[in-house]
Amino acid sequence: QVQLVESGGGLVQPGGSLTLSCVVTGFSLRYHAIGWFRQAPGKERERVSAIASSDGTTYYADSVKGRFTISKDNTKNTAYMQMNNLKPEDTAVYYCALGATMALRDHLGQGTQVTVSS
Repeated sequence: QVQLVESGGGLVQPGGSLTLSCVVTGFSLRYHAIGWFRQAPGKERERVSAIASSDGTTYYADSVKGRFTISKDNTKNTAYMQMNNLKPEDTAVYYCALGATMALRDHLGQGTQVTVSS
């Protein structure tokens, strides 16, 4: 059974940083792409970042390029997303997602809330 468990969300001031973690069980990150979606109230779910299974290729939404960095540790089967210079518009529920491709269509975690506010 596949499980994706996110952690690291919270309340942060504009300009601050957070690191999200996603521990995966049931699938190996050596063979699957992983990444993050987010959904803000009243908006559609948006793919934020992704990292390929083998060659380290990454994807970032234009809105987060230069501020967010995705990484993974295959030995811990865990993915991370470092988020810097956070803005109020980054406020959303962030979901870890897993897939055969970087579209990440196969599995979704429960989500963790990130709130950027002064």
